[in-house]
Amino acid sequence: MSACVTRTGTRPPARRTLRRAAAFARVVTRAMASGERIADPEVLRASARSALDALGVRLETDGARLGVRAAPPAPGAPEPGTLVVANHISWLDVVALLAVEPVTVLAKREIAGWPVVGPVVRRAGTRFIDRDSLRSLPGTVGELAALLRTGRSVMVFPEGVTRCSGTGGRFRRAVFEAALDAGAPVRPVTVGYRQHGVPSTVAAFVGEDDFGASLRRVLAADGLTVRLRAHNPVLPVPGVDDRRSLAERAQRAVRAADPAGAGPRLVRERPRTVPRERAG
Repeated sequence: MSACVTRTGTRPPARRTLRRAAAFARVVTRAMASGERIADPEVLRASARSALDALGVRLETDGARLGVRAAPPAPGAPEPGTLVVANHISWLDVVALLAVEPVTVLAKREIAGWPVVGPVVRRAGTRFIDRDSLRSLPGTVGELAALLRTGRSVMVFPEGVTRCSGTGGRFRRAVFEAALDAGAPVRPVTVGYRQHGVPSTVAAFVGEDDFGASLRRVLAADGLTVRLRAHNPVLPVPGVDDRRSLAERAQRAVRAADPAGAGPRLVRERPRTVPRERAG
């Protein structure tokens, strides 16, 4: 665990942590038992919200949907999906975003092999990328553009790494080419965490953490809230924007918000019955 990860408040009773672990295991078991149905948007959203509820994590949002309407498509063509981009702190970021609106997630290839969650995310339609292979990047960008053209929204973390907190990372530009190629809008989202009402790093997944250690820390964290702020869409301007300018516009929007601050219009979502950097 990185030295930047700290806990606010005391540990909950061991009995409560065990109850959360059992509840989370039941959510994952149900998700695996649903087979290919987990890719259904409503099933995926319900599973994500149930996972947050089982972990004892509150979800607060500004009420905005992540998908947005782009310019009218050409006659006979489907309306493109939305490229959702966010700062990256934890694996919980993905669960929280899916609890708001199910989208196709682009994740690092190692996640496919994680115990417990790996099989679930594969069945949910997650696309994987080898972040160490520049040779595979054009193919990944082409695949994302194809998905966006069909009307499917895609979630990407352009920093490429997780951070203990905040929004200071530089957005890599390559994935924004997919939005340009598809004529798709970009929805910037700021992610932040609070524990007992103050900014927290307890959910961060950085340094030498493995999934099991991070999960145990979240299970033992009382009063944890994940906050999502969806910003105004960034619409590519034909002939003006390139992937550099599009990435910079999205990055400015994400950085403009205090990720764990109070902010206006944040509402608590009721679950329905889910220092050193690390490659993300």
